[in-house]
Amino acid sequence: MPGRFGIFGGQYVPETVMNALAELEKEFNTAVADEKFMEEYRYYLREYAGRPTPLYFAENLTKKLCGARIYLKREDLNHTGAHKINNVLGQVLLAKRMGKRRVIAETGAGQHGVATATAAAMFGMECEIFMGKEDVRRQALNVFRMKLLGARVTSVDQGTGTLKDAVNEAMRHWVAHVDDTFYVMGSVVGPHPYPTMVRDFQRVIGDETRAQIMEKTGRLPDYIIACVGGGSNSMGIFYPFYEDKSVKLVGVEAGGMGLDSGQHAAKLTRGSIGVLHGMKTYVLQDDEGQIMPVYSISAGLDYPGVGPEHAFFKETGRAEYVYATDEEAVNAFITLTKTEGIIPALESAHAVAYAMKLAPKLSEEDIIVVNLSGRGDKDVEQIADLMGVKL
Repeated sequence: MPGRFGIFGGQYVPETVMNALAELEKEFNTAVADEKFMEEYRYYLREYAGRPTPLYFAENLTKKLCGARIYLKREDLNHTGAHKINNVLGQVLLAKRMGKRRVIAETGAGQHGVATATAAAMFGMECEIFMGKEDVRRQALNVFRMKLLGARVTSVDQGTGTLKDAVNEAMRHWVAHVDDTFYVMGSVVGPHPYPTMVRDFQRVIGDETRAQIMEKTGRLPDYIIACVGGGSNSMGIFYPFYEDKSVKLVGVEAGGMGLDSGQHAAKLTRGSIGVLHGMKTYVLQDDEGQIMPVYSISAGLDYPGVGPEHAFFKETGRAEYVYATDEEAVNAFITLTKTEGIIPALESAHAVAYAMKLAPKLSEEDIIVVNLSGRGDKDVEQIADLMGVKL
């Protein structure tokens, strides 16, 4: 059934939103079948975002770990510094096609907000970004970047002031302004058609990876590892390998202070099936179905739900979901910086952390691809604070 991944996905929304979702689904399906639209999308990916991004052999890290060969898919080299721009360009082009004059978005770490503000500036559209107050504090640099780009940044004070609350507020705003406003969803979450639409705009990561690893090694990788918050970078690289059963797909969630501490964001590892933000998926909830507070050192990962297609991958065993703690992510952040001269986003550092645990257990013949979803400029001040360094 369209919009469902097994029992997951769907449209658990008020009746007032259904017309807007139906219009969006119809326009999306028409647009992706329109070669003129897709050529324009590919043009901006190539000429504006800077694709294709390299698949880099991390020789120093491989030597340090003494195991599998590690390749990094360099999404951090995209314009605006993360994979988010792939999806945003597709959705903003769709907004233009639908005649909308303004776009809104939610953001956690700020990368999706920056990407949306960037595209809005280029295409001359009004832009408003919703961001939890805690994330506004943690990601001050990205807040300033969004404002420089001409966006209005609305701090959301409800709840824990993080990504979940920003999504709530953005959806409320969209419902009230749907006539002239397009909601640029930042991950493979929300009601249908958003999970499918975002996945299809992000699958360019996996499509490129397949061609690049075949060119470099003559075969597919043994493992693909990516971090999972909402799950867009991971689904983008996983999806084109779905039928390749020899390729093990590993999603790494935020283990925060440890799963037994209660301060984590590992919904696929410790969550249960529920409904959040218009979708049926795995969520962190209490016995009465109330969404629980989540925590991660990484603003982009502390979301209590996950894309419904990831829930399907978990249920069917197509992907394995593990976690890395804050401490492990920070260690990976520093290790990759010192060995390869690449400063990863804290989100991506979770994937690097698991690769660092896995690689030494494998042979030199094995190949691991890690999706480096974003760069760590935004996190440097946070790391400095942890290290006791005053900037």
